[in-house]
Amino acid sequence: MGRGTPFDRRRARGPWTVDAAIDGEAGAVRLETERLVLRSLRLSDFDDYFAVSADPETFRFSERGAMSSDEAWTRLLRHAGHWSLLGYGLFALEEKETGRFVGEAGLGDFHRGLGPAYEGVPEAAWTVAPWAQGRGYATEAAAAAIEWMERTFAVERSVCLIHAGNTASLHVAGKLGYCPFAQRSYRGYPAVLHQRTRRASRNADIRATS
Repeated sequence: MGRGTPFDRRRARGPWTVDAAIDGEAGAVRLETERLVLRSLRLSDFDDYFAVSADPETFRFSERGAMSSDEAWTRLLRHAGHWSLLGYGLFALEEKETGRFVGEAGLGDFHRGLGPAYEGVPEAAWTVAPWAQGRGYATEAAAAAIEWMERTFAVERSVCLIHAGNTASLHVAGKLGYCPFAQRSYRGYPAVLHQRTRRASRNADIRATS
C-alpha cells in the first residue's frame, strides 16, 4: 500500500466495533475485543503512557531502556502523527473491565532502514505494561488491529521486528501468523524479522477450523 492511502471507514468490518467520532475526534477509529478497547491516543493519556514507558521492564528487550519524559512525549506524538498523515497507526489499549491503560498495539511505518524485503509495508508493534503481561492482551489487541488494517487498506503483507531473546513476543508473533524470514543486527541487538501474508493467514485459519 502507498503512504497516505485515504482512510475509508465503510470498509471496516470485523468482530469489533468502529466508531466514527470518539471524544469529539472526527474520524477516530475505535475497536473492541472481548476484554479491550483500542482507541486513539490522547493528550490525557500521557501520565499513564509515561509510566509504562519509564518502567525498565517494558523495554527489557530493547537498546533504549526506560524512557525519559521527553522521549515518551515524542513517541506519543509520533503515533498521533501516523494517524494524521497515513490514516493508520498504533492504538491505545484500555482494559474494558477497569478502564486501566494497558499499552499500545497496531501498525506503523517506522523507516528502520532494513532493506527492501522489510521496508514499504506496514509493521506490526505491541507494547504492554508489565502488570498486564501474561494475560494474552498483546495477541488480542494486535490481532484486532491487524484484521482492521488488512480489511480497511487491503494489506496483503505486513512485517514485525523482535529481539531474538524476547521469547514472549516471538510467541505472540507466531500466534498472529508471523513467520521469521531473516536475522539482522538492529541498533546493537540481534533481531528476527518476521512477515505475515494475508493469504497464508487465511489458509492457517481454514486448517485450524477444519
